[in-house]
Amino acid sequence: MSAVDYDTLIPNNVDLSSDARLKRALEKWYPRYLDWWKTVGPEGFQDCEVYLRTAVSVDRDGWAKFGFVKMPEYRWGILLAPREEGRKIAFGRHKGEPVWQEVPGEYRAMLRRLIVIQGDTEPASVEQQRYLGATAPSLYDMRNLFQVNVEEGRHLWAMVYLLQKYFGRDGREEAEALLERRSGDPDRPRILGAFNERTPDWLSFFMFTTFTDRDGKMQLESLANSGFDPLARTTRFMLTEEGHHMLVGRTGVARVIQRSSEVMQAQGLTDPHDIDSVRKHGVIDLPTIQKKINFHFSVTLDLFGAEVSTNAANAFNAGIKGRFGEPRIDDDHQLHDDTYPVEQVVDGGIKHVDMPAISAINARLLDDYISECANIVTSWNRIIAEHGLDYELQLPHRGFNRQVGEFSAYCISPTGELMTESDWARMSTDWLPSDDDGDYIRSLMKPERRAGHFAPWIAPPRAGIDGKPGDFEYVRITA
Repeated sequence: MSAVDYDTLIPNNVDLSSDARLKRALEKWYPRYLDWWKTVGPEGFQDCEVYLRTAVSVDRDGWAKFGFVKMPEYRWGILLAPREEGRKIAFGRHKGEPVWQEVPGEYRAMLRRLIVIQGDTEPASVEQQRYLGATAPSLYDMRNLFQVNVEEGRHLWAMVYLLQKYFGRDGREEAEALLERRSGDPDRPRILGAFNERTPDWLSFFMFTTFTDRDGKMQLESLANSGFDPLARTTRFMLTEEGHHMLVGRTGVARVIQRSSEVMQAQGLTDPHDIDSVRKHGVIDLPTIQKKINFHFSVTLDLFGAEVSTNAANAFNAGIKGRFGEPRIDDDHQLHDDTYPVEQVVDGGIKHVDMPAISAINARLLDDYISECANIVTSWNRIIAEHGLDYELQLPHRGFNRQVGEFSAYCISPTGELMTESDWARMSTDWLPSDDDGDYIRSLMKPERRAGHFAPWIAPPRAGIDGKPGDFEYVRITA
């Protein structure tokens, strides 16, 4: 079933009407979800009409339509990619066996935990971003923020469907808990640390959707290979929507860099490190952008967990969670005798150490992630070079500012040197955003609500959404 049934309270392509128990459970959960959305969703814009895309199919072509809708009336629902007949488990001890349509008893707890963790990230990001609409640099950007928000909400629905359908009472309780935790709440925090960080400004939002949403993509693609077919099909469709979120981030940072470079060139400023001179013109200096990269990249690396992980090995061996690009990897997909190089601190230096590949699943995923991020930074540097500026943004070393994994017990500089704690305390303010940096960025966050206009610290996009002209009114602001 590829078309989405919109004739029911909960749009779906899983024939929900034929499962009375599940339908009742989800219809009971629905008003609680709406209460959560209205309470901690986008602040101040619930009654505005927003030009949003809504999924109408799970086919690759023509899967979404655009139109104006108030966010609380958005048609969230349950969408799975089409079932692949004859699909086999592609990795682990069950390689070659038919995929599971029901939860294998021996892997029930493992599957539930993976689904809960993924599900918890979706509402968390909405909560983190709830106040950004008030300082949006354009209606175009405001619309993109709200598109990301409603789709994160739909991804929550996807995980709740799996919990409610396949995990009984435990699943229903977990679904309720997803609405009870709150990002940054000291008593009821979200599960993963990065989803308890504040998103106080639009540069933070663009960095988050560049780096942290890219972690989400890596995790979703790993789950899209799962031997538990409903999970694989759910995450495959989520990936369709996730691409836009990363595009918003990558192009958002690029537009900030573009504007800063344009202003420096126009004002004859040749030294990017002359921060005061750059800031006098109301744009974000490149060293501060570098600090923001350092922070968001390092915090996101912690989301991957320990590089050498028994939990990741067990999930792979069970056929529950594969590797990024699993079908394209040229090995036996069971990793009995394979090794993989992992960076570790050895004898006072950082070296590659060969570890059993099945234990280094997270390390490999981290390498894939870092490779993608490096390509993005290269594209940003091209913008700087095009404006004749002598400055190059860099990803920090993977050990920089880590709280989880191989480097969590060490102080490591952005270039990968081991440091003493006293040297770190003295120098880390040169590498991470300071309170003054944050204050300056927030001082620029003045809303621009005229259609076709943009705040002076960010360049316009190259093209509009859905082919719309530059002066299109993407959000109809209510009085």
